[in-house]
Amino acid sequence: MDDADFLNLIKRHGHGTWSQPAAGAAAEHLPAQAEGTTILAVRYQSGVMVAGDRRATTGNVVVHDRADKVLCIDDAVVMALSGSPAMAVEIGRLLEMTFQHYRRSQLQPLSLDGKLRVLSRLIRENLTMAMQGIGAVVPILAAYDDAADAGRIYFYDLLGAQFESVDFCTTGSGAHIIRGALYYLDRWGPVPLASMDEVAALELVGRMLETAARYDTATGGFLPAAGVYPQVMRLDAGGITRISEDRLERIYRTRLQQA
Repeated sequence: MDDADFLNLIKRHGHGTWSQPAAGAAAEHLPAQAEGTTILAVRYQSGVMVAGDRRATTGNVVVHDRADKVLCIDDAVVMALSGSPAMAVEIGRLLEMTFQHYRRSQLQPLSLDGKLRVLSRLIRENLTMAMQGIGAVVPILAAYDDAADAGRIYFYDLLGAQFESVDFCTTGSGAHIIRGALYYLDRWGPVPLASMDEVAALELVGRMLETAARYDTATGGFLPAAGVYPQVMRLDAGGITRISEDRLERIYRTRLQQA
């Protein structure tokens, strides 16, 4: 059975993955789209730390400061979203349903390669929207590979081409600000990223998002007064854990605010 047969199934029953704009429709005549901003994934000694800020913007207007950009797709896969939240969440929903359909119909989970191909196909099918300047989605997918007993990080381009990143990956409007910092720390820092423990990795992603927020207006940082903190998930051999806001607040007040 094709690992993406579920996508064909819903189309045969008249349900497309998403509505495409009319042919020739000008982007300026389409409604303004909210956009996601900065996401990153870092491989540390026990797995992968995936994080995203919470801000969604339309142009220079902040439309939401509590957007969820890190989604748990199944027991071993986390997807972080940058670009159009509407399209990204729809892709995440279809991805989750496809994995569940395969597991129930084949009585076994879909392979990691199969999961990666499904996401590639969904991104490719969204190309029409992306090329018109709306609905672009550039996700990061993190998975725990039981065969390799290690966390793995993948990212995609708008055509659905898949790439694996060994130690870290970041996309979104603030990515260019922190990519160099991550490379510097990995190459010349006191501890390579892959050798960091959980606490160090958690502090690192918090610092990177705060740095992006300092120089990129589309990235939201820590807002303790409003109770707004980045969204962070830990992926390791024990499964997926969402880092609580209480823990993020303690880290901010004791480790980041006073740094």
